[in-house]
Amino acid sequence: MNTHRISRRNALGLLASTSAAFLTRPFRVAADLPPEDGKLRIICFGAHPDDCELQAAGVGALWSAQGHHVKFVSVTNGDIGHWEGAGGPLSLRRRKEVKEADGLLGVTSEVLDIHDGELMPTLENRRTISKLIREWKADIVMGPRTNDYHPDHRYTGVLVQDAAYMVTVPFFNPEVPPLKKNPVFLYYPDGFLKPNPFQPDIAVDISSVMEKKLDALGVMISQFAEGGANGSADLMPPNGPEKQKARKKEVRDGFARRSHGIAERFRKELAEWYGADKAAQVQYAEAFEICEYGSRPNKRELARLFPFFKS
Repeated sequence: MNTHRISRRNALGLLASTSAAFLTRPFRVAADLPPEDGKLRIICFGAHPDDCELQAAGVGALWSAQGHHVKFVSVTNGDIGHWEGAGGPLSLRRRKEVKEADGLLGVTSEVLDIHDGELMPTLENRRTISKLIREWKADIVMGPRTNDYHPDHRYTGVLVQDAAYMVTVPFFNPEVPPLKKNPVFLYYPDGFLKPNPFQPDIAVDISSVMEKKLDALGVMISQFAEGGANGSADLMPPNGPEKQKARKKEVRDGFARRSHGIAERFRKELAEWYGADKAAQVQYAEAFEICEYGSRPNKRELARLFPFFKS
């Protein structure tokens, strides 16, 4: 009897101690969430309103075209990510840009109201990330690795890692039902080598949706054509239409080279999924590494979660 009372008291204490954090984001209504239709559910996290699109726009568009449910979440609002101004007006501009970009890809978009450059791996933020994953009932969760040049990128990676397993624990965020199975957690690629390099477990041909990805990246003018935090007025002069056109083409061509570089870099991994002959023809790709903290799928399960390999 005493054990029962202590357990019940502890549970009530957990509810009370976390109530303030639950109020930081509104409860979802059914219309905000995907239907129970048996389709895959994928949620991708990036530090800023452009990171998910850079890393996963191709697979996002491929999943969406098959009717699967994809959500891109920016963990900060990007409100210092421009050379000319900051604060509320920039945050609103970036929200508008990323919403338009995600609309082109056919994915759901959300931007959290955390200041750019100030993300910390706090308990409150861990609850927020865990809650988003649970609400989406995710099969796949994507995010950056934790060794990265930008603190917001690093801490987004930490928060997503910290949500792994905790999304299955009933009395952590108890106002949202826990997941019955830990999702597959995946990392985006990067070029950092220390303490360990990115090692892809899956590589996907995105050539068929590359134009859509480039269109989506192209609407985020503040970050790419205008150069973001380290840009200048010289990149996109307001009274220079020809230079603006040239700059947009420069950005588009640069992103095409970037995705082609992923295909070249991971040609061997592409061959494992498509066969050597087809892999040799892939022009543009995205690649992902399994995080050991989530479920650990075998190749057959990965093929189910990435249903793009059948000819």
